Amino acid sequence: MRHHSVTRKFGREKDQRNALIRSLARNLINENRIQTTLAKAKEIRPFVEKLVTKAKSGTLASRRTVISQLGGEAETKVLFDTLAKKYADRKGGYTRIIKMAPRVLDAAPMAMIEFV
Repeated sequence: MRHHSVTRKFGREKDQRNALIRSLARNLINENRIQTTLAKAKEIRPFVEKLVTKAKSGTLASRRTVISQLGGEAETKVLFDTLAKKYADRKGGYTRIIKMAPRVLDAAPMAMIEFV
């Protein structure tokens, strides 16, 4: 039974799922806006927002934690240098999800996730 299971599986095993979420998060940090399915956008939103909150502290320990969770040093630098300063006064809600038209091929609900 699926009582209280909140993680989406995406038809992938755990390591593949984690790689997908990391990859989407890195692309979002680099591009500031990505288009993906609605389920994937909803899944990466808390992941990215927690990273931005950690980056706002600016400590070496938080930088190492973000590097280990994100898997990219270039994206971590962008996160700490630009995004953390941009959202220094904001307490949360760094991203927004905008629903878009369904995908033509399989009618999957699409969405755009971007930084506010």
